[in-house]
Amino acid sequence: MDLTSILKRIPILWQLRSAARQRFFTAMRRVAFIQESLDVFSDLLHKQNAAPFPRELSAHCVLEAPYPELRRERRSLRACRRCDVIFVTGRFRSGSTLIWNLFRNVPSFTSYYEPFNERRWFDPATRGSHVDASHLKVCDYWAEYDGLDVLGNYFSADWKFQRLYMPAHAWEPGMQRYIETLIERAPGRPVLQFNEMDLRLPWLRARFPSARILHIFRHPRDQWCSALGRDLKSSRSNTVREFEAIDGFYLLQWGRDLHSYFPFLTLDERSHPYELFYQIWKLSYLFGRLYADVSIALEDLLASPESGLRTIFSKLAAAEYDASTLLPLVRPGTVGKWQSYAADEWFAAIEEQVDETFVEFGNAAAAGDPLNRKVTTLPPRIRARFAAERCRSSRRQERGPWSPD
Repeated sequence: MDLTSILKRIPILWQLRSAARQRFFTAMRRVAFIQESLDVFSDLLHKQNAAPFPRELSAHCVLEAPYPELRRERRSLRACRRCDVIFVTGRFRSGSTLIWNLFRNVPSFTSYYEPFNERRWFDPATRGSHVDASHLKVCDYWAEYDGLDVLGNYFSADWKFQRLYMPAHAWEPGMQRYIETLIERAPGRPVLQFNEMDLRLPWLRARFPSARILHIFRHPRDQWCSALGRDLKSSRSNTVREFEAIDGFYLLQWGRDLHSYFPFLTLDERSHPYELFYQIWKLSYLFGRLYADVSIALEDLLASPESGLRTIFSKLAAAEYDASTLLPLVRPGTVGKWQSYAADEWFAAIEEQVDETFVEFGNAAAAGDPLNRKVTTLPPRIRARFAAERCRSSRRQERGPWSPD
């Protein structure tokens, strides 16, 4: 017999229960409708990209204002509509700094390093002087930010850790204005290199439709080992709980934020953190391949620097560069370092499980083949990318479904 049945047998207790419930929920309704509570609910919906926007607002661009004083031409030169902007996107330790440094050494470009970095490059009081020794021929990260104190009016440290997934309709005017300011103040052709933009590419593409996007990726096993750094050998048996103390690239913070949108992400404290790392790597790779104009593997660039440079600069309509200046910046890297961390079978067991989860979740999300059904709601550029991926799928069977072409 449950508690409700017992209370019903004792009339006075049942009456007290009913009265207490009524008073409690009456108070809850009053609290729910005060302005502070409405603001909390609104913020939660905003952060979860759950609040739909009234489609009627799009008519503003179509309907003519009824009075001549209200008719104004749209600013065609606004930064978000420029076609000379280049965005570089990639995960931490993927080679994105190398790409940034290549553009930095071409005089016609202004190359911004990690605009969302918590060190606030535009602020001498917070940016410090440390430079990662693994970044070849980099003496600072902030020279391009000098004199850009105005960025402090828009910058938010939350961009590094919150709302890491942003669909095309996401509303983030502060972030957009921050990026626009960097573009407007760049003396050369602007290049912005991000490590937090992969899963925001739908938003970035919608807000900067004419910009070009370069996506760089790296073998996930080597990237994992690179992120571990000096903890490579000691972390082999770490669980997620133990890994938090040495998490130098925000893996767990990212996992917690993204879990709201991708509930299959593994945050179980008993699991190995490589599982979560590989899950986010796959998400990053998927979004990059779908939304970027150019996707390049770090291994290909290191193995054939001259060919890699030609690919990057030609596809980004940036043909003029001095190869003799840029080639020394590309240092041959160690490929296959993961073999000293764990056996192929160890990695493969985790990766196969993650791959199966992606297939199941993708099919559930698309109610069928994700490369065939329900893609008509995507922008034409992305629908074409889906079709191209489907045509290439047979060629990737022997190399694995996530191998580059």
